Amino acid sequence: MKQDWSSFTKRITIDATTRAIYNAWAIPEQIERWFLSRADYTGPDGSAKYKTERVKAGDAYTWRWYGFPDGSPESGKVLEANGHNTFSFTFADGCIVEVTVVAEKGDKVVQLTQKKIGSDEKLRLYIGCGEGWTFYLANLKSMLEGGIDLRNKNDKIKGVINS
Repeated sequence: MKQDWSSFTKRITIDATTRAIYNAWAIPEQIERWFLSRADYTGPDGSAKYKTERVKAGDAYTWRWYGFPDGSPESGKVLEANGHNTFSFTFADGCIVEVTVVAEKGDKVVQLTQKKIGSDEKLRLYIGCGEGWTFYLANLKSMLEGGIDLRNKNDKIKGVINS
């Protein structure tokens, strides 16, 4: 069977409410707690969003990460933000990331799918983003269940999986 390099899915159980999980993606100050060093959003009219305000479909973002001297900026758009359990956005060279929260056998499961990985970038994005999302989903779980942030925030330390 031929490997499909155009998408991948990562799943993790998280002991938190659907609302808490959704807000961790959809509120700038919340996404900064487990994923980013800085998350800036603007509305379709270009106005800045408040750090405590839920973002919406059509909003644009600029994200920065710990572990990189310049934050390794990434810009994109929020494609879907249904206010409950689905959040999607453009990411990494035209990919789309969709996050859903589902109840499964008495637990909450966060399912992240990155798709539309182009053939020119398939190895870098499939493996690199797959590794990154595995860590960050584990950090989301850690933050929501126990408040421990596992990220490396020292940009002088390189080659570690937590940045």
